[in-house]
Amino acid sequence: MSGLHLDDFVDLIERPDGGVRRDAEERRARLATPPGALGRLDELGEWLAAAQASVPVKPIERARVLLFAGDHGVAELDVSGRPAGTTKDLVRAALDGTSAVAILARRYGVGLRVLDLAVDCDPAELPEEVTRHRVRRGSGRIDVEDALSAEEVEQAFRAGMAIADEEADSGTDLVVLGDLSVGGTTAASTLVAALCGTDASVVTGRGGFGIDDLAWMRKCAAIRDALRRARPVLGDQLELLRTSGGADLAAITGFLLQSAVRHTPVILDGVVSAACALVAQRVAFRAPDWWLAGHASGEPAQAKALDRTALNPLLDHGVSVGEGTGALLALPMVQAAAALAAELPLRD
Repeated sequence: MSGLHLDDFVDLIERPDGGVRRDAEERRARLATPPGALGRLDELGEWLAAAQASVPVKPIERARVLLFAGDHGVAELDVSGRPAGTTKDLVRAALDGTSAVAILARRYGVGLRVLDLAVDCDPAELPEEVTRHRVRRGSGRIDVEDALSAEEVEQAFRAGMAIADEEADSGTDLVVLGDLSVGGTTAASTLVAALCGTDASVVTGRGGFGIDDLAWMRKCAAIRDALRRARPVLGDQLELLRTSGGADLAAITGFLLQSAVRHTPVILDGVVSAACALVAQRVAFRAPDWWLAGHASGEPAQAKALDRTALNPLLDHGVSVGEGTGALLALPMVQAAAALAAELPLRD
């Protein structure tokens, strides 16, 4: 179907340097602070050292928030807390600096980049640097039709890979990954249910903006119908994204895999990035070693995906707003781990 050869990622993606991690563990044992006293910060410092291939670990100085944006046709079924086709409002709030993630990024001094893959608006309504990777205007309604064509899913996947290369080449040393979407959690939950072999009701949550019981039932029914279309293509990850994902989800999957190739650590946010991580794991089993789960969003599909990828959330504060907010809240913890691992004095 495609000129893409996803099997290549199996050979291209290596684990973070195990020898360096052992060196980091030995250095930690010689710190003045007793082993175990810093809890999970020790593990984070050692993980960063392996990812950077550096002991002591280098500080995180050029982190960046990336938000992949897209509308989903399934939102027409009233399965979201926001009206269908309003992702452009989320994009505008992020660009204007009024969204939660934009406020935090400004407070932390972290750059923020919004990427329109399938926002349902005239591209002229958004800046060119936002829309230059756009694949289409909205993704298809996955309960009754494919999300993308064969050409579009490859274009979206390659766009994600190109974005990963852009960030690595510009010196980004850690990515905080999020999404801006209406209907995206429905598509993501479909991917998780399909890959985990579970029923729709097991993965259906309330979404970032919250929905009532009737909307939850509509969402559950939409995922159930989408699953019927997803299950026959489970053996082909690109085909699964084409059938049941969307341009933003395909791009995130490509981004995650290429970031692992480029040795760029990534903090995942909510159910959308977790679902894409699960798809990416099926492509290359070593890839999750380059990612952290920023927080537990409360979405059942996210919990299931993180369990399958063996990623343990750093935070659990009940943050469900999405948009990369929870993942960004975890960034200071990662930065603290790097600073402590590098700067605490060694015992004589």
